[in-house]
Amino acid sequence: MQKIPARKKLLFFMTLLTTSFVAFAQSASSAQVKMEGSEGTMLTGQVMASFDQPWAMTFLPDGHSLVTEKEGVIWLLDKNQQKRFSVDNVPSVTARGQGGLGDVIIHPDFATNNTVYVSYIERDPQDDAFSGAVIERATLNITNNSASLSDREIIWRQSPKVTGNGHYSHRMVFSPDGYLFITSGERQKFTPAQNMAMNLGKILRLNDDGSVPDDNPFAGNGNVTGQIWTLGHRNPLGIDFDAEGNLWAHEMGPRHGDELNIIERGRNYGYPMVSQGDHYSGTKIPNHEDFPIFKSPEKAWVPAISPAGFIIYKGTMFSDWTGNGFIGGLSSKALVRVAFDKDDKGAWKVEEAERYEWGKRVREVEQDDKGNIYVLEDKEGGRLIKIQHNN
Repeated sequence: MQKIPARKKLLFFMTLLTTSFVAFAQSASSAQVKMEGSEGTMLTGQVMASFDQPWAMTFLPDGHSLVTEKEGVIWLLDKNQQKRFSVDNVPSVTARGQGGLGDVIIHPDFATNNTVYVSYIERDPQDDAFSGAVIERATLNITNNSASLSDREIIWRQSPKVTGNGHYSHRMVFSPDGYLFITSGERQKFTPAQNMAMNLGKILRLNDDGSVPDDNPFAGNGNVTGQIWTLGHRNPLGIDFDAEGNLWAHEMGPRHGDELNIIERGRNYGYPMVSQGDHYSGTKIPNHEDFPIFKSPEKAWVPAISPAGFIIYKGTMFSDWTGNGFIGGLSSKALVRVAFDKDDKGAWKVEEAERYEWGKRVREVEQDDKGNIYVLEDKEGGRLIKIQHNN
């Protein structure tokens, strides 16, 4: 029997391994997911890729995308939404509880400045039991075989750092007129949401470099206070603008009572003084209706859906959905669609239109410039799924 040289054995093994990996990747990306709608609709989703604890996604103007993983990885995906390579020189994180690497968005002028914004959890160098969310602005550099961040600069911090590993929120969105809005959770400490000397439990408005706009409602009252756009929030994990420029954000309630709010300059949304839910201890919290000084939600869920990720759909591919909101559901394990309308007096009317279920927690929802809708499943092995357009 002729003996096969070791070098040929190695080449044969590597070829077999590569072929098997490609076949597996193609099989994974062609897998289909059936999403059953509560109103009888059946959607089909195509699995594009899978990740370990994915948290956020954003699209670049050329069709590539970025996906963050909570443990500290940012992936660059190609135009077909397949993993291309991980991004170098990303912030170092120690993931605990709800904290780790978080949101990623691009600057409105990304096509000319390549600027991205990344949120993550920073631990106190003297005592890492204390932590808070921060946002970095950086330049994204992409070559044929690599991607990296450079010129990294922290432009915002939650203040103060506190103990615990929950309710960071740290979602971001740019307004049509170029301001950076940030959701900042109350860190499971309740009272910071009403404390104007802290930026916890708030929605904040900054310039793109992290400075405070002169026309913010509390500008001139100290840097942290000047950042505040609205207060009285618990754990807002989704934020987006509609086509008319209205800002909307959802937040997790306590034991139940998740909310969807229209975000209006300088308003107080009441937490922890009021809520549509109760404390986990069972202690009753007054409803918004009991104290009309606080802004009531446009929609509340009892029982909870545990909202995460949010878009207001601006595409035309799914023309029946244009203007609808899409919310990822964690405990509800669903993609929740909401419809917006106004009554004769101009008051908002927001209703859940349908929810689509396939047995997975949904962490993120995104839309590309062609009008495709993508969802990211939560936790280990979370899949990126592209919702199919059924003509």
